[in-house]
Amino acid sequence: MTASFIPPKRILMGPGPSDVPQRVLDAMARPTIGHLDPAFVDLMEQIKSMLRMAFQTQNALTFPVSAPGSAGMEMCFVNLVEPGDKVIVCRNGVFGGRMLENVKRTGGVPVIVDDAWGAPIDPNKVREAFRANPDAKILAFVHAETSTGAQSDAEALGKIAQEFGALTIMDCVTSLGGTPLYMDKWGIDAAYSGSQKCLSCTPGLSPVSFSERAIARIKARTTVVQSWFLDLNLVLGYWQSAGKRTYHHTAPINPMYGLHEALVILEEEGLENAWARHRAMHEKLKAGLEALGLKYVVEASARLPQLNSIYVPEGVDEAAIRARLLNEFNLEIGAGLGDMAGKIWRIGLMGYSAKQENVDYCLKALRACLPGRPA
Repeated sequence: MTASFIPPKRILMGPGPSDVPQRVLDAMARPTIGHLDPAFVDLMEQIKSMLRMAFQTQNALTFPVSAPGSAGMEMCFVNLVEPGDKVIVCRNGVFGGRMLENVKRTGGVPVIVDDAWGAPIDPNKVREAFRANPDAKILAFVHAETSTGAQSDAEALGKIAQEFGALTIMDCVTSLGGTPLYMDKWGIDAAYSGSQKCLSCTPGLSPVSFSERAIARIKARTTVVQSWFLDLNLVLGYWQSAGKRTYHHTAPINPMYGLHEALVILEEEGLENAWARHRAMHEKLKAGLEALGLKYVVEASARLPQLNSIYVPEGVDEAAIRARLLNEFNLEIGAGLGDMAGKIWRIGLMGYSAKQENVDYCLKALRACLPGRPA
């Protein structure tokens, strides 16, 4: 007979998921109620309000998609891009490449702005792309590129898009809750994130937010949205505040409890305090990594505090080191993706994982596993 699954206790310091506080796990274990129960509807409204705080927006249409961050990404593209629409896509890592795939699959015409992996997006290249393509309707970019640990200047990119009358789609899966993000101030029209990184909830939900300009674009579509499940015209009936809720799908009730609790924790700490904590833990980890002779991939000016990418030292078997960290120390760090596969490690300091004891433990474990490092 198959036994119940009991997971090992790990310290999660990879690119996500992050460690989940016991408060969040306890919240998820509370009794399930119906997805149209008045008590659950009240919880939905509280989640929306707290997500507005996290995104720093007044957007009415701010809610969690009942699916992981990749579904939040698809929701943005399938609703905002129509066949033939020209979309400027910035690509400086894996997740910019996924945006490009979404543009292609929605029938859009991509204009690609490439930057080196590990570098931020160059606003000058984006401006030139708009000058060469003044009919572009959307600018799509990743705020915090998880594959490299590079952070781009979202405010500058948002202003350029506004100058040319284009909407913006921003991936903030790794930045929400961990580094300064001001959706309204920066003029971002659509943003998507994930529950499992700096919010320290379990994976499976994707917070999204849409501006009034984005909603107007969706309502003016001349073609049907490709996805029934992700069609905002239908989802609105379930998540809207006023009037009777319309059944669209059965929301993941207990994971919503978890997200609610994670946002309560963020609210208690204070958003700016959370940003400062991630920065402080990054500085401590950075000092320790450099003392071990390890070098960062990203220049300091564009470096994400919550995602630290370092080069694997020459002659070191990167997979063997990660395996030893996992098996001997119960510590998970991430490997490189795409062009960086086999070349870098990605060390996450996200949400509940961004604390002094984790920094100290990670440095101690790396010191024990890497040959020739000072004790």
